[in-house]
Amino acid sequence: MFSIADNQSAIRKRMASACARVNRDPAGVQLIGVTKTVALDRIREGVEAGLTILGENYVQEAGKKVGALQDLEVTWHFIGHLQSNKAKTAIELFDLIHTVDRKSLARELNSLAQKRGQAVNILLQVNVGEEETKSGTSPTELSSLFSYASSLDGLSVRGLMTLPPYLDDPEQVRPFFRQLRESLDRMRDRARRPELLTELSMGMSHDFEVAIEEGATLIRVGTALFGARKAASDR
Repeated sequence: MFSIADNQSAIRKRMASACARVNRDPAGVQLIGVTKTVALDRIREGVEAGLTILGENYVQEAGKKVGALQDLEVTWHFIGHLQSNKAKTAIELFDLIHTVDRKSLARELNSLAQKRGQAVNILLQVNVGEEETKSGTSPTELSSLFSYASSLDGLSVRGLMTLPPYLDDPEQVRPFFRQLRESLDRMRDRARRPELLTELSMGMSHDFEVAIEEGATLIRVGTALFGARKAASDR
């Protein structure tokens, strides 16, 4: 049985190989360790092995972990569906919120950020496969959401995130990753501050190499890093 350190080393080698195939600098891709349902001791093991970014799907679960692991030098990213009534807690816990998918949530986050006197870093989540069971703005509504979110002083839009359709062959997912990258390129063309739009959060345990080849800057890996979860699959 491989240790978390062994798993992380193997993942980083695969990341580097994917970057080499498309002449990218590996420093431009960051690994997020997805810690949903992962025990505290295993998270610590991952950080000791080199993890610097941890991703959580649920605000309540994250609150307990952030408090228990506050001695670790890590940043926390929120990668799950965010309910508006959890927004206040979310901006207190997380350095980056990946899943802003509607104007009402952007408005709530902006109001809370202005009260705190500190802008919130966000990504806009796009439902590239337009699946009814997944969150995210539709590709056709992305332009409107971006215009609205980028007009709010309390928000700093840093890029896009997606959870594409799950397909056994990662190559079949490539068009969805490419679509997100092209959407970010179009956003940069019309943005007041295009230099802020640097992030593409896409790719998970079984398809992150293809995501990197298509431009991912943040990959979200759980199962391949920590092993199978107790109650939920990685996808």
